[in-house]
Amino acid sequence: MDIQALSAHFGINAERKTDGGFPVFASNIRTHRVLIVADETTARFVPPVADMVRRSAAACGTLILPSPEPVADEETVRRVAEGGKDYDYLLAVGAGTLNDLCKYAGFLTHKKSGVFATAPSMDGFTSGVTPLIEHGFKITRPAQTASDVLMDFDVLCGAPRIMTGAGVGDILAKYCCLADWRISSALTGEKVNEQAYSLMHEAVRACDESLPALLNNEAAGVEKLMDALLISGYAMVIAGNSRPASGAEHHMSHFLEMDFLRRGKPIPLHGIKVGLGTMVSLYLYHTLARRPAFEGCEKVYAEAEKLPSSEYVENVLARLDCPTRFSMLDIPAGTVRNMFFEAYKIRDRFTILTLYCTKGLMTDEVADELMERFY
Repeated sequence: MDIQALSAHFGINAERKTDGGFPVFASNIRTHRVLIVADETTARFVPPVADMVRRSAAACGTLILPSPEPVADEETVRRVAEGGKDYDYLLAVGAGTLNDLCKYAGFLTHKKSGVFATAPSMDGFTSGVTPLIEHGFKITRPAQTASDVLMDFDVLCGAPRIMTGAGVGDILAKYCCLADWRISSALTGEKVNEQAYSLMHEAVRACDESLPALLNNEAAGVEKLMDALLISGYAMVIAGNSRPASGAEHHMSHFLEMDFLRRGKPIPLHGIKVGLGTMVSLYLYHTLARRPAFEGCEKVYAEAEKLPSSEYVENVLARLDCPTRFSMLDIPAGTVRNMFFEAYKIRDRFTILTLYCTKGLMTDEVADELMERFY
């Protein structure tokens, strides 16, 4: 799979740093006024990025958001959009939230955006949507795809191990997302976009096969992870929504994220919460055959047989220093238990959690089982 050719097909410059830097990006910004957007954590990467931009762009400014972990809420979007009023290109220096902020602020103000990736921690680099916090709720809004994704693998391989683990959690989750899509097709008649499905499935398998290299922090493993993260965005663009990349595990993550916001607590990395949700989804799939039967259950059992075990994902995430129990994230037990019954309502999308909750399978006994296993 040629990631450069695929990226070019979607009009995105996914560029790896060479001895000559980022020549395509340099050419792309030659007439642009570029605002570099970072936070207190990623500010240390700004000086060399700014030097690079100044050598090519018509103008260069910087905006350092006054937080080590900003939230993509209305106020921060406004701050980025206002900060970019004298510029025509927004370059995020960071990963998830900063990329989302620049994509959405650029979308609102009709300006291009790009990202200098500092960690392989999430799959939104190339997606055309942005998750936002609005009035305390997690909402996914249409945005724009980044014009440039800049990858320096010395930087990416040096990212904190837990951030790489978050990216792995977001990719291994795709096994569940794709299975959720298939069972929805079987049980509700939802149409599956086979091109998006196949592209995502191939990328997940390639990344999974490279995990031994990644666990040894070899560049080849990190490169396969980044390829899968970029392809996830392309699959969403092809599908026209987040279906190839978001299922029950993401709904559980969103449910918990809103709880952290209500309690005024720092929100753990997206991929960490998704990784935990992935373990739950896999467990629900693999134990489904011992629950009461329902119409169409044989088709769901067949999908479950194709999936890795929750223990496999747990082992991988543990080796990447990621939490493997919800209690490790400072989440009240009652919130997690309630999540099993309520998180499926986050999106109007049929998943394994929807199946359990609407077919009467999510009983108190099953919730107790999940709490014992995952809390």
